[in-house]
Amino acid sequence: MPDEIKAKVIKAKSAKVDYTYAVGRRKTATARVRLFAKDGDLIVNGMPAGQYFPTKRSHLAYLEPFKGTSTMGKFSFSAKVEGSGKAGQVDAVIHGIARALAKFDASAYRSLLKKQGLLTRDPREKERRKVGKGGKARRTKQSPKR
Repeated sequence: MPDEIKAKVIKAKSAKVDYTYAVGRRKTATARVRLFAKDGDLIVNGMPAGQYFPTKRSHLAYLEPFKGTSTMGKFSFSAKVEGSGKAGQVDAVIHGIARALAKFDASAYRSLLKKQGLLTRDPREKERRKVGKGGKARRTKQSPKR
């Protein structure tokens, strides 16, 4: 009996899954993206992407890499995102999808994605607060009038 269980476990582990994996980042958000070369569901954190990113701006934004490469309906993705807020997360997903597409077929998609600026990681982060600045990074304290 235990030998049969071992055989089942080994078979389950060796199952071939064909996807392209990439990591996208923005601010403190990190998106781990799996890109599948078939039409299917677009999933973010176990939910449909349209439901996870309900605003119109973000709904149109995560489809940007597919529109730029004319691959709408040819790919599906699954992403796990953590950190930051929704705006940072949607940008991290976009970065991850673009990197996965470039990894999938560099000769076809890399130059198109590069022109759109989707492969470049946005380096802007929150500026650290400084001592004696009144709580913010650049704000100066109010000077006394007299």
